[in-house]
Amino acid sequence: MSIGIEENKGFSVKRAAFAATIGNMLEFYDFITYSFFAIQIGHTFFPTQGEYGSLMLSLATFGAGFITRPIGGIVLGIYSDRVGRRPAMLLSFALMGSAILAISITPSYNAIGLAAPIIVVVARLMQGFALGGEVGPTTAYLLEIAPPERRALVVSWQPTSQQIAATTGALVGFILSRTMTPEALQSYGWRLAFLIGAICLPFGLWMRRTLPETVPQGESGARRIERSSHLALARRHIRLIALALMILASGTISTYVTQYMTTYAQNTLHVAPSLAFATSLVSNGLGIAGALLGGWLADLLGRKPVMIYPQLVTLALTYPIFLWIAGAPGAWSLLFGFGVLSLIGSLPFTAFYATFTEALPQQIRGGVFATVYAVAIASFGGTAQLVVTWLLHISGDPLAPAWYLLLAAVVGLLAMSLMPETAPVKVQAAAPPRSPGGANA
Repeated sequence: MSIGIEENKGFSVKRAAFAATIGNMLEFYDFITYSFFAIQIGHTFFPTQGEYGSLMLSLATFGAGFITRPIGGIVLGIYSDRVGRRPAMLLSFALMGSAILAISITPSYNAIGLAAPIIVVVARLMQGFALGGEVGPTTAYLLEIAPPERRALVVSWQPTSQQIAATTGALVGFILSRTMTPEALQSYGWRLAFLIGAICLPFGLWMRRTLPETVPQGESGARRIERSSHLALARRHIRLIALALMILASGTISTYVTQYMTTYAQNTLHVAPSLAFATSLVSNGLGIAGALLGGWLADLLGRKPVMIYPQLVTLALTYPIFLWIAGAPGAWSLLFGFGVLSLIGSLPFTAFYATFTEALPQQIRGGVFATVYAVAIASFGGTAQLVVTWLLHISGDPLAPAWYLLLAAVVGLLAMSLMPETAPVKVQAAAPPRSPGGANA
């Protein structure tokens, strides 16, 4: 439904989608950029006698941002269902802005001691809360402003904005690594990447304030939501929620292992920082194309084919590509190999976003999506880079990330095959014919 768009005739679907996703993009840029500079942040706030210990403490702090994501998902997701999508998106955005500014200006451990890592951990917890409440309301909003025949494409701007954020972060990192000395990058260069996001925050806040609302307001809407609690309504969709949790676990492992490739390329494959950032730049850039293509195909062909077949291809290609990269690390293998995995791997999850959102009733759409997404991200996204670092450390096998990705891909494929088809065209085509009187023939 498109309540807000209908009431505000001067506000197009394209502009509303842009205003929603620009804020989403900035929030994800601020959150993901941390992983690109995990080494430098580790040296700044968590100095230890060994490189491994410093990196693990930095990655643990990155993971701390996932602890509060389920709380943010529940609180801000339900808030978006009861009060509106726009207030929830504005609140999450303001919290994210405060956190990113704190990280970017906090002095080093050498300057203020233990207070430095404490401030950074608290800021990451705030970031996690904000981002946990971001995805559900934004995804629900995109579905609700879209015409039925273009829902998947409009919703695809949710994962696309995440890919744009990751690509932008990689591009900033690539430019900084090419133009600054390692000492300067370590000292203050990584802070510039965070400050870029902080500078853009007022623009995103202004854009979101102009969004029309899609949740029914007034007494009738309030009574309808209060009569049926979120928990009671969610219980009716427990099978769908369980499948979604499996798919999101698969997707978040894939996403955050991919984001880890900058660190993996430097620490494990021992390539230059500029090539490592270029790898993330190319793979995330192709992920943008894959996310949009997945939305377009999901509207054209249905949701399930676009979930299942690309996931099968990803499953078949993951190990050979990692074998190639580990055996011959270089520009061609890194850029092409990870680029192909990112492009194909983005297709099924765009279709899933549309499927899960369409299958949920509006009264619980923001809260359930946000909660399930945040739980999956907290459980598997926050630990993905720690697990990969640990596996690489204990095994000494550069193919360790591939085995973890393969396990995640199998789980995701199984759940995708059991998801319902929700594409309006496919659902209408599968519906039984009706008699002229209105009864089923």
